[in-house]
Amino acid sequence: MKYVDEFRDRTVATALAERIKQTVTRPWTVMEVCGGQTHSIVRFGLDSLLPKDLTLVHGPGCPVCVTPIGLIDDAVRLARQPGVMLCSFGDMLRVPGSQGDLFGAKAAGADVRIVYSPMDAVELARANPDREIVCFAVGFETTAPPWAMAVVQAKASKLTNFSLLVAHVLVPPAMEAILSSPQNRIQGFLAAGHVCTVMGYEEYNAIAQKYLVPIVVTGFEPVDVLEGIAMLAGQLEAGRAEVENQYIRSVSRQGNRQAQAIVDEVFEPALRAWRGIGAIPRSGLQIRSTYAEFDASVRFRDVLASYGPAAQEDPECQSGLVLQGLLKPMDCPAFGSKCTPERPLGAPMVSSEGACAAYYRYRGTVRGKA
Repeated sequence: MKYVDEFRDRTVATALAERIKQTVTRPWTVMEVCGGQTHSIVRFGLDSLLPKDLTLVHGPGCPVCVTPIGLIDDAVRLARQPGVMLCSFGDMLRVPGSQGDLFGAKAAGADVRIVYSPMDAVELARANPDREIVCFAVGFETTAPPWAMAVVQAKASKLTNFSLLVAHVLVPPAMEAILSSPQNRIQGFLAAGHVCTVMGYEEYNAIAQKYLVPIVVTGFEPVDVLEGIAMLAGQLEAGRAEVENQYIRSVSRQGNRQAQAIVDEVFEPALRAWRGIGAIPRSGLQIRSTYAEFDASVRFRDVLASYGPAAQEDPECQSGLVLQGLLKPMDCPAFGSKCTPERPLGAPMVSSEGACAAYYRYRGTVRGKA
């Protein structure tokens, strides 16, 4: 059955690639806003199946990659505090800050724990009442609901040793920031299917209409991505700018209302700095005042304030240009030499969803090598 499925997928992919080639008659540049889609494109060489007039660029689709260096430094500093147990998903441990990373802090004796669910962290708080359990909550709209649920559960359980260092970001404001930039060259978007599974896609209509760009909600398998591109190409060639849903097996227009409700109960939109990009209004989430006792930035305000202003990105790291779709990873002078997964300058080289990591793994390790 496996080989039958693979043969069917190859047949469908070939037909979609031919459909795209027959559709495209002039140059277009489109962006995928999902690290999973980026890895699918690079791993399976989907860009090599496209006509030369259709250019794919990679956007800020990796929440780990856009977590600002100041928040990573804060996480490391809190991990080093006596009595603190710092909980995080595993993909954050090797993301570099200016003072090292969480993996290095753990090696030096800090109590850093990898959790696989926010509820794991709640259980750690219950089991360790004498420790401060601080959770590094990172992600797009997809992971915000379980972290919100963890806060609600912590409050219901009257836990006084549980808090979140919040680094959640929102996709639509980032898309608007890209489209409003003087350097923008994006004419269409593949929207992240997992984000839209939670949030739906009604809010994308305003972006499509304001900037006259088509947006196609797309899944992550190679056939999904190619079909999303085919739908975008059809809109671009027809002069349409609408929101369409390729990922119908998972995404509905309205999304998951229950998940949205619990996020809205615990979090509110806030100004958020994006690593390599800068501050974007209302592009992040912060804990509402009604749950302030679970906000690590409030609970440890004095500790974090004692460190002064946040450090700056390594000047050799060009990940900001990669995240904005202005540079391909292998065009960065540091790619594969000064910047590798073992010694990354920026988060996109070490994150499992980072564009630089995808190119390093699937396209070679030397700059300029295809």
